[in-house]
Amino acid sequence: MLADAGVVERRGPEEQNIASVGFDSRTVTPGQLFVALRGTQSDGHAFIPGAVASGAVAIVCEQWPEEIAPQVTYLRVEDSHAALGRIASGFYDHPSRKLRLVGVTGTNGKTTTATLLYDLYRELGYKAGLISTVTYAVDGRETPSTHTTPDPVRLNALLAEMADCGCGFCFMEVSSHSIVQRRIEGLAFAGGVFTNITHDHLDYHKTFAEYIRAKKAFFDALPQEAFALVNGDDRNGGVMVQNTRAAVRTFALKSFADFRGRVVETVPEGMLLNLDGSEVWVRFLGGFNAYNLLGVYACARLLGSDRDEVLRVLSRLESVRGRFETVYSKTGVTAVIDYAHTPDALANVLKTVAGICPRGKKIYTVVGCGGNRDRTKRPVMARIAVENSHLAILTSDNPRFEKPEDILEEMKAGLPPDARTLVIADRREAIKTAAMLAAPGDVVLVAGKGHETYQDVAGTKHHFDDREEVRRAFGLE
Repeated sequence: MLADAGVVERRGPEEQNIASVGFDSRTVTPGQLFVALRGTQSDGHAFIPGAVASGAVAIVCEQWPEEIAPQVTYLRVEDSHAALGRIASGFYDHPSRKLRLVGVTGTNGKTTTATLLYDLYRELGYKAGLISTVTYAVDGRETPSTHTTPDPVRLNALLAEMADCGCGFCFMEVSSHSIVQRRIEGLAFAGGVFTNITHDHLDYHKTFAEYIRAKKAFFDALPQEAFALVNGDDRNGGVMVQNTRAAVRTFALKSFADFRGRVVETVPEGMLLNLDGSEVWVRFLGGFNAYNLLGVYACARLLGSDRDEVLRVLSRLESVRGRFETVYSKTGVTAVIDYAHTPDALANVLKTVAGICPRGKKIYTVVGCGGNRDRTKRPVMARIAVENSHLAILTSDNPRFEKPEDILEEMKAGLPPDARTLVIADRREAIKTAAMLAAPGDVVLVAGKGHETYQDVAGTKHHFDDREEVRRAFGLE
């Protein structure tokens, strides 16, 4: 278990009976190996004495604590975050090696791509697992997710559960945070998929260049026997695979690629796609979904699945919860609920909404921006909503520890004085207002939260579901 942890020096007993692995001093149990992590808010090294008092028998740290308990084994490493991933993988007997694990990374489309791959392989008759922003699933058994990519202990426990129940595949979202924080350290990936990259998470990565480097690091670490599948139409697709050892393959709608796609026809019920010369009808809308489906098709082909079988199942798949999810009122108003929370995602969704909105009808967009996140996108998001809607209603998203009014002021800063805008901080009232203003044939887009069933206000998550609110505003429940 410790062979790959990068131990530089050790003190104390040579052997210990390790019952569990952990990194939270508040949950230490007797027999645990405790890993001291340096975080942005606190340093786990300060909690080593408490962990020992709670029964930890081994400590992994980057610097020796002041007090050394003689009955405890201390292991000094260069990077505790990397060590935790490797130790967790070893503790659970390297479950990722028993699966064909595919990581999906990018700004937009991660959840849809990973989820559709999971759905596809289950429809093809395989047992499979899913780790996504929305849910963690083990061959149909689902639990709500806590993070896009969970911590290494939870992650490896999930993978072990999948392997133990006979899953042959796992499809997981790989967030930029998890890459930088080394949460995926020690995992054996069969392949990686890059969807696209646009400005996001600059509150964490500080610069777009750092954000790109974080994503690229995932592909840098892929082994030679893996594949690296990238969106050839994204200008940073080539950057992602500059230094990878994996076999590089591309998919694209516009440029030359290993896997080509084209939107042949679009109607309100779906699209006719041409994928590598074969036409397939799908129950999805929008160019962004054409990319997602092409990526899913390409990934499945690289995993060795039969072309005709993949196309057959693609035609039966349905949209992911909170991703361009539609609700229809009794009076003929269409509502679209979507997770779009970046400028690029919002622009893409509004473009698709325009395509399904009947000529002469109106688009009402309800949108906000999250608190304590990238502030630079706030005025951009507001401008995109105004420019592509009859009326944009700016509202609260997850304000977290900011005042909703302050966030809305920053959104409004990107707008001209005569912009067609309403500002309604209460998200429930904003949705009700849009539903009330919309006439038969109009489309109401509620963007930003998608699948989420809460609103984060000052550290407390209050129940709030855009889908429920839309149905309530439409008088459907």
